[in-house]
Amino acid sequence: MNVEKNSGPREMLGDPQVSIQENGKVFNDAVHGPISLHPLCVKIIDTPQFQRLRFLKQLGSGYFVYPAAAHNRFEHCLGVCYLAGEFIGAIKTRQPELNIEDKDVLCVKIAGLCHDLGHGPFSHLWEKFIEKVHEKEKWKHEDASVKMFDYLLETNNLDDEFKKYKLEDTDKTFIKELIAGAGTSKDGTWCNKGRGVEKAFLYEVVANKRTGVDVDKWDYFLRDTHNLGISVTFDYSRLVKLSRVNRLKNEEQHICLRDKAIDNLYEMFHARRTLHNSAYQHRVVQTIDSMLMDAFMSADKHIKYRGKNKEMFALSEVHHDMCAYTNLTDDVFHRIILAEEDDPQLKDAQNILRNILTRKLYVYVGQTQPKEAGSSNKITKADLLTDLQENIPENSTLKKDDFDVLEVKLDFGMGDTNPIEHVHFYNKMSPEDVKAMRDDVSVLLPKSIHEVIFRVLIKSYSEEHLKEAHGIFKAVCEKLKMKEPSVDSWSRLLTSANLTNLESVDQ
Repeated sequence: MNVEKNSGPREMLGDPQVSIQENGKVFNDAVHGPISLHPLCVKIIDTPQFQRLRFLKQLGSGYFVYPAAAHNRFEHCLGVCYLAGEFIGAIKTRQPELNIEDKDVLCVKIAGLCHDLGHGPFSHLWEKFIEKVHEKEKWKHEDASVKMFDYLLETNNLDDEFKKYKLEDTDKTFIKELIAGAGTSKDGTWCNKGRGVEKAFLYEVVANKRTGVDVDKWDYFLRDTHNLGISVTFDYSRLVKLSRVNRLKNEEQHICLRDKAIDNLYEMFHARRTLHNSAYQHRVVQTIDSMLMDAFMSADKHIKYRGKNKEMFALSEVHHDMCAYTNLTDDVFHRIILAEEDDPQLKDAQNILRNILTRKLYVYVGQTQPKEAGSSNKITKADLLTDLQENIPENSTLKKDDFDVLEVKLDFGMGDTNPIEHVHFYNKMSPEDVKAMRDDVSVLLPKSIHEVIFRVLIKSYSEEHLKEAHGIFKAVCEKLKMKEPSVDSWSRLLTSANLTNLESVDQ
């Protein structure tokens, strides 16, 4: 990403009252073109905690499947910062009665910039790793983003820089609430401290928990499809132009959209589903994630990072210390491989990672799902895994640990709920809310927006084990009244001379 200093003050697009001053910069972004960032944002960018994002792949193990998916969290965060300014700046210009202050806009930009500070290696896989080790912790990357933001300010002495732009402790609290995706309490009580209820709409720009329509998604939809070579048709700039803030029945002010933006919204959520189906939950991506998970679990206590006061933290504990977490990047892959080769404690993890590099992946047995799309069948992957393990014949050499079940969830971001039902619309003649109905868009829209697929892998490369696993899988599907499993790898097995190459054929 090319960076250049501004030669002088330059107005932000959509935000004419905020000018780039000395030390502001223009970044040449691959998706948005030249984007100007506020000098305080540049100060944050030029810290080790933010620069760490250069070494975290946006799509994690997706890079092992899509060679061009080499983009990182760094450029995504710059893009979200830019879009946050564009979005709130446009609303500020159209609706001066909202009293959006310059520092409101700056705080929203900083939140967009810092919202992913807490991501671990290999994207969301790290959250699953922490969850597997610490089942009761309920840790999310947003938690670490807030902690890393505090650590960044403290370590780099940025308090004076914040004061220079009239940002106080309340504004820092506001930024952290935006990063965390704060909202109202369950009973509708306003519980945020950074801004009052009259500015509830500001909490919907970066991470919108109410509708799922926010600038974070806009940027990663566009950035990921750009690098993956996948086409999408939604236009975020149209959503920006058709947005306004209205007061709803609960007296809170929220971002609403023109009724004619409904079709574009459906295109946006369809883009999300397409990305999950084609990339994020691609079969080979999930298979590599399964192998990475096993490697991290095996190496957990044996690869450590130095934190504050020289305390050492295991992989699953690094997120408790931001000093140590600053050094945790995708490089953990090579830290494991390059550790002492004669260390028996790391042998299993190293073998798994070398198998990834040589494309000796876990073997795909097949996939299944409830017989009806959107079925209320409550079978979980844990249920399926248990049944597979319990159906291994007593005389079999196939072990329980050889099975793994992957779950694919394809939806619009809220399970079987249509997120557009939570969006409020206005029409050209009146600001009154308009209920979004499916048939208002097209009769061709699917009746079900939620689909669950289960994929079964085995960690054995034995041809006999694959045959056995397929028979067990088929019997379990009949018992649970699931669809008959696919037989892609099974049919290839009949003509394949090398079982370990099954995965590499199918990308």
